[in-house]
Formats: sequence, structure tokens, C-alpha cells
Amino acid sequence: MADSALNLFSEPKKEDVMGIQRLISLCPMAIRSFIRHKKLNFRSTSGMAEGYKQSNIVILHKFLADDFEKFCHANSGALPLLYRSKPGEWGCPPLSTDADIRDDCLEYWKFENGIFTGTLSSLEKYTDQLKDMVTFYLGCSFSFERAAQKAGVPVRNVEQKCNVSMYKTAVTCYEVGRFSCQLVVSMRPIPEDKLDAVVLATHPMKDVHGAPVHIGSPSYLGIKDLASPDYGDPVQLHPGDVPVFWACGVTGVEAVRGCKSPLAFTHSPGCMFITDLKCEEAVLSDPKESLHASCISHNPLHYSIASAKAIRKIQALENLIGADPGKRGILHLFIKDDLLKASLSLSHAKSVLITTGFPTHFNHQPPEENDGPPGAIAMAAMLLALGKEVTIVTDQRAISLNQKIIEDAIKGGVLKTAIPLVSYQGKDAESALKFLCQDGNPEAPRFEHLVAIERAGMAADGNYYNARKVNIKHLVDPIDSLFLAAQTIPRITTTGIGDGGNELGMGKVKEAVKKHIAGGDVIACDVAADFAITAGVSNWGGYAVACALYILNTCDIHERYLRKAIGFPRLFEADAWAAALPSVRKEEELLKILVSHRVRSGKTASLAMEVDGLPFYDTHSVMIDKLLELTR
Repeated sequence: MADSALNLFSEPKKEDVMGIQRLISLCPMAIRSFIRHKKLNFRSTSGMAEGYKQSNIVILHKFLADDFEKFCHANSGALPLLYRSKPGEWGCPPLSTDADIRDDCLEYWKFENGIFTGTLSSLEKYTDQLKDMVTFYLGCSFSFERAAQKAGVPVRNVEQKCNVSMYKTAVTCYEVGRFSCQLVVSMRPIPEDKLDAVVLATHPMKDVHGAPVHIGSPSYLGIKDLASPDYGDPVQLHPGDVPVFWACGVTGVEAVRGCKSPLAFTHSPGCMFITDLKCEEAVLSDPKESLHASCISHNPLHYSIASAKAIRKIQALENLIGADPGKRGILHLFIKDDLLKASLSLSHAKSVLITTGFPTHFNHQPPEENDGPPGAIAMAAMLLALGKEVTIVTDQRAISLNQKIIEDAIKGGVLKTAIPLVSYQGKDAESALKFLCQDGNPEAPRFEHLVAIERAGMAADGNYYNARKVNIKHLVDPIDSLFLAAQTIPRITTTGIGDGGNELGMGKVKEAVKKHIAGGDVIACDVAADFAITAGVSNWGGYAVACALYILNTCDIHERYLRKAIGFPRLFEADAWAAALPSVRKEEELLKILVSHRVRSGKTASLAMEVDGLPFYDTHSVMIDKLLELTR
């Protein structure tokens, strides 16, 4: 058998399907033997020894070994440590019974003082130096390719008989000692309808990188051109494919470059060490649990992931706030999972612009109603707790009022820190672009997400109407222009929260508003947001977003995806996030603050403890408690 196998691998041809199939099915020991005796003429071990784990290799002087091990643990998504050898140990007993790391990789890279100085087919002549060196065996994504195939997911690099594509990113790894570098990712094109399957298949396999760290446009990772990988080969996308990225062990190569060790070795990217460990044992810890990838942007394409448990909670929040105590017919405006998608998008955003203010009481001073500001402040409190930059934009005439409300909210324990307040009076797309982006450059947005909650929205005729069809345009600054401009700026996503269809962003459901809401043919907002969240009272929508953000950031699956599996989990901050959730006490205090500033109930113009004509203690307080119960 050995002789016939050797003949197969001396000069493999692409059309020799039978030979490749035999290579795939051979045991690791046989393949290592062929590699050791220089009998394989392949550029990558992708697809070899199907069902067995493969390993990245980093070989460093023993004085760097402890720091590199800590670096691996600090960046475990990219560098899952399978085994650390003793100095001068060629074998790796937990991974293989007959290994000799000096000859068991197809090709090695040599580094001197961090500089790549050539490729090697063997490390045999460096045996003396290797006696003082330590070998690190790190999990490799080739190991999960069979699991993906079993789940019905095509693996394009295997189909195309080439190495996987690998890219340096703009994501910085957690630094330890002399080790600091940018994350390297591998990319596999995955059909859109197979995204959930590949996430589910790879998630349990954390010792070979686990679930993806990004799905969608490479621009989010700072990758400019998929056709020009830093390592490996370009892999062609098929129509309908989505780029999916995993943390990659070649991050170790970048770490070696950066530490500038006098001498170091790594595997050549794609030329892995094949272990005797099988991959089949990797299963979900809870068979009833699942994961889901949700599209949160089309320009550029961006997906996020979360556990089924977190998603179910958010869907329950969405159903709860969809109650219609005012009997307005808002159930017809409901868009399933827009709360989930908006919250996922906000979870990824670094900077958020929030707007509110509906001057429906045009005969009073101030004309604002008390639906909107509480929901805006609830969202802002959670976003700030999560480390986001938050700004509120409102009408110029209402800046002073909102400043006083925020100051009082801090004194009353509703907010911990102040929120910057700005106004916008621009009239055209150019001024909106300058407001939203640094120096008006659409590639440098100042805000990544815009949220409007109970904000007067422009109707098709250019006017702004309250629910009674009264035009209040003279009281409204053209903040709609920002949402319209955002539609043309990549990397800015928008959300509208409303309870009647005349609010900014609810243009997404304007046809339903015209058909089902009283006066909808006149009052319907014509400006659409990417996501439209409908609630019985708009404040409830703001509370639900705050709760959903808490749920997502305490979901270990989503939290890992957010940080790209780099650094350490932030779940230790959960208590601080919980403290930022809305509560009956905080919302009661804020409503009292609004009443003290003569901000009235929307439906009745009353200065009582009510919102939209609904009593706080019998209706809103109960809703807050129910939202918190679902959240925790």
C-alpha cells in the first residue's frame, strides 16, 4: 500500500480526483510519513486527513515561552493552545504518538530578529538551536472544514483545491510582554442560506477557532481587497456567497514578527501539522441551544450573531411592547425582528446619535410631550454603560429645556453622566453630510447609528403633523435631513421608534399607516429608517432597546463576536450594565422631572403622572416591570 500511495503524491494532478480522495481518507500517521520523507507535492494541507485536527506551529526560544503562552490565552480565538512542548522536545504526546516537529510540516518559515529570512522543508539542521526552543501547537480552522461539510456547507477552498485566504486586519490583539500584533483572519465564502449552519457547526469547536468573528463586508475589519490576501490564495466567491471570517492561527506569525526574537520558526501558512486527534467529539454543550446570524446592514453587508436564547428574549420584548392600549391599530405597523436587528446594530456601533421631541402641544410652552425623552434617556444610559459615545440632537429652541432635564436626571440618579446636546438647522444634503461625517467625508462617519424616538417626522407634503392632523412644521428643525443623508452613507444605520406612524423613521411602514391609522393619509411620515420599532407607547420601545442591549452583551456568543474573540470577556461588567437598565424608580423620577418642566402628556396635555393619557402607576410601571422580568 505504501508504494502505491507514494506514487499518488509525487506529482498530483488536479484531475486526479481518485488520488486526492485517497489523500483525504488517509490516516494522519501516513500523511506525516509522506511529508517527513518529502513525498508530497502539495501547497496546503487543507482537506487532508479528513476529520482530524490540524495545528499551526510557532517555535520560540524558551525565554519567550511564558509570555507567548499568556498571549495565546489572552487571544484564544486566534491562538487556541493545543500543546506547549518542553525545550528541545520534538514530539507532542497529547497530539501524536510518533511526531517529529522538525520534519512533519510541508514547509516552515524562518525569522531572524522578526524578519522573514526564508522557507525551509526541514528544521533538521537547526537541531542544536531547537534544544533551547519551545514549540507551540495551535488549533487550525482546517480542522472544522469536515464538520462544515457534514452540515451541508460547501468549503470553497477545498472545492477549488487551493489554500484558504488569510488577511491581516485592523483589529489589535491583547498585548502581553513583547507580543503585540494585528489579528489575522481566514475567509471562506459561504452561501447566504448556509450561514446559520456554518456558525452552528463551528461554534462548539473552540480549540480550532470556534465560531466566526465577522460575517459580511471585509471593510469592517480594515481589509481592502479580498482578491489580495496577505497569506494563502484568493478563493473565489460564488453568486450568493457571503464572506465569513474566522480568527486565524497565522496571528502567531505576526506575533513572531513583532517580538523580534533572534531566531524563530513557524509553519508556512496553510502547511499545517496534522495531529491524531479527531474532531467528531465537538458538539453543542446544550443540544437544545442554537445560534442565528442576522443581517443588520446591506451597505456594506454586515451580519451579527447571537444565541437562540438571547433572540427569544428579545422577540418576547418586541411582542410585549406591541400592546395597543390606545387602540390605534399599531399592530398593522409591526415588523418582526426589527427590535432584534436594531439592537444588534447598536451593539456594534461605537457612536450613536439619538433624536427625540414631538411638539404636539403648539398652544403650550414648552410644546413638547413627555413620550420620547424617557425612552431616549433609557437607551442613552445603557449605551453609555456599554462604552459607546452618545449624542442627542434636538430642536434649537429646545436645547435649554433638554439640558435642564439631563442635569436633573443626573441629580435624581437616572443618569450617571451628562449627554452632549446639539442642534441641526441645515437645509440640504451637503450640510447633513458635514454634520454626520468628519470633514464631510462619507468614509469617516462621526456616528454609526442614528435613532429617532417619538420624533416628529416629515410627511409626503413636506409638513409635520401631530395625530390630530395639525401642521407643526414651524416648531420642528429639519433633523429628517440627517436620516435621508444617512441612506447614502455607508456604515451609518438608522432606527425609528414610534407609536402612530407620524414619527421620524416610520416611513418604512407608511403604506400601512395610510391604510390602518386614523388620518394616516395625511400624517404618515415619509422618511424611512432601516429599522422601524412599533410600540404601544414610544417610551416602551426605548426601554425595550435598552433591555435588548443588556441581553445581547450578556450573551457570551454575541459578546465574543463583538470583540472578535480577542482579549477577555467583558461579562464581569454585567452588574454595571444591569444598573443602567430602566426601572420603575428611575422612570418615575424622570416623569416627575418632566412634569416640573411643564412637559405634558401627549394625548391629554395633562401635567399629571401619565404618558399618552395612560397612568404611570397602573400602566407604564407594570410595563417596565414586565420588560425587566423578561430581560433578567
